[in-house]
Amino acid sequence: MPEPVTTTEEGATPKRRQGLGEGPGRLLVLLYGVFTVGAASRSIAQMLMKFDEAPLAYVLSAVAAVVYAFILVSLVRGGETARRLATVCCAAELVGVLAVGTWTLVEPSAFPDATVWSDYGMGYLFLPVVLPVTGLIWLRRARRA
Repeated sequence: MPEPVTTTEEGATPKRRQGLGEGPGRLLVLLYGVFTVGAASRSIAQMLMKFDEAPLAYVLSAVAAVVYAFILVSLVRGGETARRLATVCCAAELVGVLAVGTWTLVEPSAFPDATVWSDYGMGYLFLPVVLPVTGLIWLRRARRA
């Protein structure tokens, strides 16, 4: 991973800028890693063993896993392009959590089995709704740095 640097006065040693996955960003990398593995393994197992029971829920969990993985890779990779893509994915994740969370409350019969984003992530201590908000804040702060 290339080290981001900021320019300083001529002749001075350049200061190293903090990358997306460094400092407090390490916690995001850890959490997105755990959620990627958890959502992916759960959705794969459910789709292989009992897809006909709740296809919508299992596909939505797989979509969540892909979004988590993309954000994870972007945070680890770093750079301005990765930051922009991670921002878009965090925003999409937040919209997904809010949409699916609301949908599961309004029409629970559409989800015979829970997704990662059901009830705003209640089964995961509401981390699925907190994580994209925290990610967006971190990515905005990283832009200013």
